[in-house]
Amino acid sequence: MSMPTLNEQMDVISSGIKEIIPKEQLEAQIAGSIKNKTSLRVKFGCDPSRPDLHVGHAVLLRKLRQFQDFGHTAVLIIGDFTAMIGDPTGKNKTRPQLTMAETKENAKSYIDQATIVLSKENLEIVYNSDWLSKLDFSDVIKIASKYTVAQMLERDDFTKRYSAGKPISLHEFLYPLAQGYDSVVIRADIELGGTDQKFNLLVGRALQKEYEQSPQSVITAPLLEGTDGIEKMSKSNDNYIALTDPADQMYGKVLSIPDTMISKYFEFCTNTTKADLEKIATDLTSGNVNPRDTKRSLARCIVSIYYDQDTAKQAEQNFDQLFISKQAPDDIPEISLDAPSKLIDIMVSNSMASSNSEAKRMINQGAVKINDEKVNDPFILIESGNDDILKVGKRRFLKIK
Repeated sequence: MSMPTLNEQMDVISSGIKEIIPKEQLEAQIAGSIKNKTSLRVKFGCDPSRPDLHVGHAVLLRKLRQFQDFGHTAVLIIGDFTAMIGDPTGKNKTRPQLTMAETKENAKSYIDQATIVLSKENLEIVYNSDWLSKLDFSDVIKIASKYTVAQMLERDDFTKRYSAGKPISLHEFLYPLAQGYDSVVIRADIELGGTDQKFNLLVGRALQKEYEQSPQSVITAPLLEGTDGIEKMSKSNDNYIALTDPADQMYGKVLSIPDTMISKYFEFCTNTTKADLEKIATDLTSGNVNPRDTKRSLARCIVSIYYDQDTAKQAEQNFDQLFISKQAPDDIPEISLDAPSKLIDIMVSNSMASSNSEAKRMINQGAVKINDEKVNDPFILIESGNDDILKVGKRRFLKIK
């Protein structure tokens, strides 16, 4: 199959991003790959510091998939070694270091989730511990000699901490060098990253020049705010939409975003064309459409990407039944009790709460109901044989037979 034209590739690649450095070089690389019928090596690195992926992470994963669809090779670098250093990006203090065992465990889940988005056909998955752990001290000195302290202090995170008198550990200087050295090892043509990673990506370009390689082009995408519309999407901020969320939860979470985020989510989380994005923005600004209806369309789009259109329609119907008709879903999970059990134990054992403390907190906040009545005692005994309906939060149900 022949590759799409330069203009066709650039139109898609240029959408939903912040910056291409330098754009002329990327165009020349793509034109050369079309002429020579070769694929470009497109790098995306991720540190498995946490095992969860959300639609914010998927902004760049989906961009990587676009390159795959054009016939290029995606190189997914699992930064199991760099995760032990701890990326200082955006941090005002030294980040805690992880063990190799912790990063390896997180990486297993990461790959399973990343391949929800990525094709397995033209995909290379590599671990940077395969080469970074084999460097001896003289190798590290050689790499470090190619970058100056003054260059490092140009990084905004370091400048702020240095000016404020906050400590910067020397090992943090090694992080961008290690990430940049990854590009040298895999001979990356292009690297993708968030806008917060721009410094690290440019270090990769600089090191490739030092090792007499053609410097990679850099493509950055902005960080996506979470469902609160304020903080960066993350599990720690409890404002995330996980790639593995059930379709009903994914649909409901999208509907919870502020109206001001609708256009941005369409741009970075869906396959909406530039012309349609402009129309959506115009309609929302002029008041020609009800933001609620546009948001429902957005929710269907996002669920369709990670599931399919039929599942998205069903998720919408379930949402309407639950929140508009005020009816419980038809497909509530069921359990049977052999003996009376504490409410808190039922919640934890059925993944309705991650721990006893979270279960207590939700009960104290009035987020737990039995047969639509709030419960305030986490140790209440639930009897068997009553066909009780347990509701936790807005969307989690359990039928206790």
